[in-house]
Amino acid sequence: MMSCNLCPRACGVSRKPGETGVCGETRQLRIARAALHFWEEPCISGSKGSGTVFFSGCQMKCIFCQNSPIATGDIGKVIENERLSEIFFELKEKGANNINLVTPDHFLPQIVRAIERARAQGFDLPFVYNTGSYVTVDALKQLEGLISVYLPDFKYIDSRKSLAYAKAEQYPQVAKLAIAEMVRQVGEPRFYERGEETLIERGVIVRHLLLPGGLGDAKQIVRYLHETYGDRIYISLMNQYTPGEGVRNHPVLSKRVKKRDYDSLVDYAIALGVEQAYIQEGETAKDSFIPAFNYEGVEKQQ
Repeated sequence: MMSCNLCPRACGVSRKPGETGVCGETRQLRIARAALHFWEEPCISGSKGSGTVFFSGCQMKCIFCQNSPIATGDIGKVIENERLSEIFFELKEKGANNINLVTPDHFLPQIVRAIERARAQGFDLPFVYNTGSYVTVDALKQLEGLISVYLPDFKYIDSRKSLAYAKAEQYPQVAKLAIAEMVRQVGEPRFYERGEETLIERGVIVRHLLLPGGLGDAKQIVRYLHETYGDRIYISLMNQYTPGEGVRNHPVLSKRVKKRDYDSLVDYAIALGVEQAYIQEGETAKDSFIPAFNYEGVEKQQ
């Protein structure tokens, strides 16, 4: 991080205190929430919840970001690396199925050290790496052997969309390489039974959030993933898009996703032969999927 190249933007910033990268962060860890989260895929959240750590900042800055208060860096408290390891144990004590690291790429070296410290102290829950996939393969290789479940987004396959929405024209190529590395590391999905629940132990679940006007792009993504990986991954098709303040006047993104478009995407996946998938039913575009970034679990309780 002396000349940061964790993401493809390779801004080269040292990220010393006072010097932020494109992600908006220095090398000081900042998080906005560390709590049980119940709105991930069922095999991750289960009934007890996923122990989710939301990191501040983001290198993508998608204009429609669903977690914009933390992605923009407006919310977040600095913690020491040792504190992150403690948080892992505290979430386990609360009953978490796993530790879910959300938007972690720009803090990857610190996260590696925190996981290694926790493992050395006997920590045994699986780690879930919840990423936008705009991260280099070399960076991801640092995580080999530490991450059990990768939960990457595949946001865009049309470079014109990634340029327009995230100023990241090369995103499709970067995401393809990143997901390939994730699959190489953890292999095919493995699950275990706990009572009546089926929870994931290892594997890759690739998410796609359907955007307004994005049905064509979404179908191409599903086709690519199915033809490339088949049953080696799960695909999660999401319809929970919620327009935020940043796109209130956008001609396309200010709208909600049409039910018929989401149904068409699901039907398309079925017609392709996709069997390992998660879909959302009913009205899910609600604020309940966006937690309160109120620093819950950040500071050590006395």
